[in-house]
Amino acid sequence: MITSRPSDTFQPGDVLNTTYRIEKILGRGGTSEVYRARSEINDRVVALKVLSSEFSINDDYLALMKREEEIRDVLHDAVVRYSEISRTPDGHVYLLMDYVQGPSLDEKLKSGGMSADDLMVIAGRVCEGLVAIHARNIVHRDLSPDNILLRGGEPGEAVIIDFGIAKDANPGAATIVGNEFAGKYAYAAPEQLSGNSDARSDIYALGALLLATFRGKSPIVGKNPMEVIEIKAKPLDTEGVPEPFRSLLDKMTHPDPEDRFQSAQDVLGDLAPQFLGTVVVGQNSIIPKASAPKSSQSSAPETKPRKKRSGIFAVLGLVVLLLAGAGAYVSGALDGFITPPMQVADPYILIAEGGRDGSPNVTGYVPNEITKSALEAKIADAGGVAELNLASGNIHDNWAVGVQYLIENALALDEWRVSVEGNTFRVSGLSNDAQLRDIVLSNLQNREILGGFSGSIEVLLGPRILSTSSVEQILQNVADCGSLSQSNPPDGGYPIGSSIIITGKLSSTQTRGRLFDALDAVAGDRKILIGADVLSTDECHMGGFLSRYATGDFQIIFSNGLDNSIVPSGQFAPGQNPAIDVVIPASVVDGFIWVSIVDVSGNVFHLLPNTNRKENSIANLRNGSLEQLDVRVAYGFREATGDSSKIAFNVDNTLGESKILIFHSSAQLFENLRPVSESLASFTEALSSEALNSSAQIHSLDHRDLITIQ
Repeated sequence: MITSRPSDTFQPGDVLNTTYRIEKILGRGGTSEVYRARSEINDRVVALKVLSSEFSINDDYLALMKREEEIRDVLHDAVVRYSEISRTPDGHVYLLMDYVQGPSLDEKLKSGGMSADDLMVIAGRVCEGLVAIHARNIVHRDLSPDNILLRGGEPGEAVIIDFGIAKDANPGAATIVGNEFAGKYAYAAPEQLSGNSDARSDIYALGALLLATFRGKSPIVGKNPMEVIEIKAKPLDTEGVPEPFRSLLDKMTHPDPEDRFQSAQDVLGDLAPQFLGTVVVGQNSIIPKASAPKSSQSSAPETKPRKKRSGIFAVLGLVVLLLAGAGAYVSGALDGFITPPMQVADPYILIAEGGRDGSPNVTGYVPNEITKSALEAKIADAGGVAELNLASGNIHDNWAVGVQYLIENALALDEWRVSVEGNTFRVSGLSNDAQLRDIVLSNLQNREILGGFSGSIEVLLGPRILSTSSVEQILQNVADCGSLSQSNPPDGGYPIGSSIIITGKLSSTQTRGRLFDALDAVAGDRKILIGADVLSTDECHMGGFLSRYATGDFQIIFSNGLDNSIVPSGQFAPGQNPAIDVVIPASVVDGFIWVSIVDVSGNVFHLLPNTNRKENSIANLRNGSLEQLDVRVAYGFREATGDSSKIAFNVDNTLGESKILIFHSSAQLFENLRPVSESLASFTEALSSEALNSSAQIHSLDHRDLITIQ
């Protein structure tokens, strides 16, 4: 279950535009969050997708949200219905869609999988939805188990959700996030790795996710880009899958799109009637399942990916920009008529880097003297060296402008590398400034300048190593309920991609939010996990006392009040009668002890001294003995019967930890006896006030937990 965080855009109970009351958060993504909300007007439950604050003012991301909302024109029960896009008075843009109650296939996968028959029903249902969206030249591109929900848990009620990276394949149409790689590597079709996708890519992804759900485990993708490419080039392993499900999956997931089902309608035609519902075959016509034809023609977009693509595969990166456009032989094509011809470079490579290991440098080919001089000057201004050669090659006519633009933006980063092969580029780097990183990423998505290129971009948010001392300083500044600790901090600091785990105690959820924000400001691309418990103010005060004084050598022994058998764990079930002994070490012969128990509900009971048992002088308790001394402070009921000075108690059904405290002081801890029981607030106030005996130097404070279990 996903729980709310202080950093979430909305909190449960918030009302948007006087209409939609937030009930809970459903999920978080890189640019948006999804909530369940309820209309205050008609009580309708909806799903609400909101752009994160930093993206709500970005025109590019607003355009993506608007494009996603336009899918509302697809009317089919197997496709989530979008209804409207709105903006709150404080500028947050949100998108409303149907709320689908039911588990995702990802939940089914993680709980052990599903039967072949149920999955073939799901295949038919999802393909019905794909027929509807493909008929409008829309390709989903991100079908995965978490994007298929089962309304009411029924396979025949599967619903496709999340069209955030869908592609409009109509000729000349804009796409929601471009023609780049999109989706999840585990389920993406092989051709998507190089930026190509059409309706057959959705068919592959559906087959891959159905196979994973049947097996109850996610596919093995590979540990590096080359492994991803190699694995994707092979057929999926369907060994052990029963027929006819196996043959269906083999045809859906063939690595070559030409050998796959060519349309979702073809998949429906291959399914037996018992696995089919109604099939939408066009924008306005519906055919019952019994008469659904097996089409040999694809109703999908006509654009088909090429089988092979030379150059660098765009398989990693935060943003990938694979743009449609034919390559051209330029920059030197006519040089033979006016100057001696340049060499022809194949492959046409340029590599520039800088930042981490010193001054920048650039090597490789450029198409003309103007570009060569401009790059040499740019690198020289940055204190680096350029070694460039003139050559012609198979490059786009905007190549020179685009390469200069890539390098100029990369130079702003703390570390960077730009590699270009032909019309494909890869930019990688690191920035210690989040705002600068976002600006560079936005600039590198400029399709007007980079329109002739395909490529990938990966800019990490640093620092590369975050010192444990800088994290410790934040913990000291924020801690308000005892000390906070870093759990297993790595030697030498936190590398990028690691997790910062914080343990300890905090006084409020507001403090927890401040701690998260303070760490987030320096963490960069690292996970922050705050495992600190939130306590009450009084519990925090008590924690402060526990950390203020050194521990001594006093011990606490628990036993069963019925038979005096030792209970080493200190764990007792409701109704049991604990007996408690304090062990005074032989080395302690003077002073006074004060023994109290703070129970799980916040009440304090004073075991020694109290109004019925006032003697707590160690010398008097010893009565001449110089050996280790056991002093019983809580008794079994039979032992305490008839003696009002002996305290006995049963454990109630309030589960949790009660804390036994032993103060050792040079004089009486308080001028006067405390009542047998009082609130934790009253006791902590007394410990902090003048009620504490000014001559009562506290030598040690020992403690142990008594744990109530079922």
